[in-house]
Amino acid sequence: MTDSRPIGLFDSGVGGLSVWREVVRRMPHEATLYFADSAHCPYGPRPAAEIQALSTAITRFLLAHQAKLIVVACNTASAAALETLRAEFDVPIVGMEPALKPAAEATRTGHVGVLATEGTLNGYLFKNTSERHARNIEVHMQVGEGLVELVEKGQLDAPETEALLRHYLEPMLAANADQLALGCTHYPLLLPLIERVVAGRAAVIDPAQAVARQVQRVLRQRQLETETGCGAQHHFFTTGQPEPLQTLAAIFSQQRAKISRVSLNW
Repeated sequence: MTDSRPIGLFDSGVGGLSVWREVVRRMPHEATLYFADSAHCPYGPRPAAEIQALSTAITRFLLAHQAKLIVVACNTASAAALETLRAEFDVPIVGMEPALKPAAEATRTGHVGVLATEGTLNGYLFKNTSERHARNIEVHMQVGEGLVELVEKGQLDAPETEALLRHYLEPMLAANADQLALGCTHYPLLLPLIERVVAGRAAVIDPAQAVARQVQRVLRQRQLETETGCGAQHHFFTTGQPEPLQTLAAIFSQQRAKISRVSLNW
């Protein structure tokens, strides 16, 4: 049994493309819908109720466009709205979990760093993961204020971005953190800069591959996979200016991406 409907993914902006890239790489025959809510980006400082309302409206949009599975490709939205979405919609929903568990398992120094948004660090998912997997580990948390906005502006290799990353990462590295978990899907888009700053002093953990594996597992379990060999189409939507999404989507897909600008009723 096969299902050719698309996988729907959403984020507060372009950051979720780091997850989209891994999903497409792992399942190239699967069609996708990607929704960037750039008009309301960043989600990090927003109240949970607002994030839940936005996430619900976006999920409705994706389901109206025949999505068979939803990926909440945003750590902040996962922290605030994942349970709300699962309770409201009868469709498989995969969210982002903080990569604290693999960091805690891999550390040799007993110190791990977490770079994330305020909403992620204050959310239930992060606190639950910390209690379950990092009780005997020193966790150094840092809110990456300003990084999402720089990614949305396309400042992926700017001196200002590198300086801000150094300001956030150097204290964690100085504290002997040998694992760095990225807790926002925007941050892997800065991976070349992050690796430059880290300079081999810590392993950088991007959860996108684990999320893609989970999407594949769920599709298989629910018998929702598209038949292999099908030509996949990818559609992109944004509530903001289309240029940032257009640029990154074209780089990741290696073809001109069609972007539709939409409004969101929430």
